[in-house]
Amino acid sequence: MNKKTVVIGASDNPERYSYKATIALQKHNHEVVPIGIRKGAINGLEIILDKPIFSDVDTVTLYVGPQNQDSWKEYILNLKPKRVIFNPGTENPEFEKQLQEHSIESVEACTLVMLSIGNY
Repeated sequence: MNKKTVVIGASDNPERYSYKATIALQKHNHEVVPIGIRKGAINGLEIILDKPIFSDVDTVTLYVGPQNQDSWKEYILNLKPKRVIFNPGTENPEFEKQLQEHSIESVEACTLVMLSIGNY
């Protein structure tokens, strides 16, 4: 099943997990929307530098540390995703509670691992 996924913190640096996750999501046939703060492209997808609202977002996967999440919170809530994945290093209990109050599932997990073991 194709799950539209917004990657927040996307980078065109192949060493970054956001880059690896974008590629892995594409390989698993998910529609991917990479959003970041620097211009670039990942496997043919332009990194989006603003915060457009998309419909039917299944998952937001976070690659932004808790200290930099405040500027993303309202945007993520407005996307109304079914879930937000907090990848290792992005865990934020306060934001996770806020998501749950908006009926958005929060998951502390690694997108790459979830894809590799088939529970994405």
